[in-house]
Amino acid sequence: MKKKISCHIITYNQKEYISQCIEGVLMQKTNFSIEIIIGDDNSTDGTREILKEYARKYPDLIKFNLREVRGIGIPGKQNFLTTLELCTGEYISLCDGDDYWTDPLKLQKQVDFLEANPDYVLCFHQVSILKTNGEIVDDFITKVPENYETIETLARLGNYIHTPSVVFRNVIKDFPFEFQHTPIGDYFLYMMLAEHGKLKYLEEKMCVYRYGVGIFSGNSRLNMAKTNLKLFTCLLSYLKDDEIKKIIFDRQLYAVAHLEKILDELYNGCFVSNHIFFRAVKYTQTNLKNPSKILQKIIFKFKK
Repeated sequence: MKKKISCHIITYNQKEYISQCIEGVLMQKTNFSIEIIIGDDNSTDGTREILKEYARKYPDLIKFNLREVRGIGIPGKQNFLTTLELCTGEYISLCDGDDYWTDPLKLQKQVDFLEANPDYVLCFHQVSILKTNGEIVDDFITKVPENYETIETLARLGNYIHTPSVVFRNVIKDFPFEFQHTPIGDYFLYMMLAEHGKLKYLEEKMCVYRYGVGIFSGNSRLNMAKTNLKLFTCLLSYLKDDEIKKIIFDRQLYAVAHLEKILDELYNGCFVSNHIFFRAVKYTQTNLKNPSKILQKIIFKFKK
């Protein structure tokens, strides 16, 4: 029987955290059925053994995507997508294996809202932040803006949604090829979802985001600038709405200027106008109406 909600969890070498993540789902109190779909990207630290123990305890509740070879390319992307394909619920929740939920009514509250408001496609909420020293504090990473509900605001201001807070309608059946290349999959996903409806923010702290242990933690300014350019290139290729594309294109130009400043600082004022990033953005400017051509030309030159 189809479940009301599929709880999507991905993990890789998180034996210290994965139990707390799963327990946060198991404690949920709902008046509807759930399933837990866990994707493990070929962990080697003992995470998989913990997962198998949970499978023995909850064989009717937990399903696995146990990958035998870790995905190539962007870390975790194939694990995320192949696990998502196993989620058949009417709704899907997200939680990475190093984060955890704290409110046993989290899913009930979010599904109740979406059920009562069909014009909304995604519901998210406040989070607490667990710092590396063990202190739990208010969210200092994101700030939810006014008029946060629309795709225009999401495009203009970037990601203000924490992954473990998300529940969304299972409306995306096919992912575009650009999603395979985007370095920031959650933001790209939220942009896709925002094409189908509005976003709702609940001002309740119902999960903990673990700061400083994720994929992008500790990235240099140069790598982050490179990441942003990849992201904007993929979005420009995917998006169809000209107004939204214009917003993303303006952000890309700003990112290029920021990158030029970083490179100038790193190389003491060396001439950088012929750097691959600037040649790439010039190509983007002259081929804005042919996004597939842009992606083919640029994205692979950004690969490490």
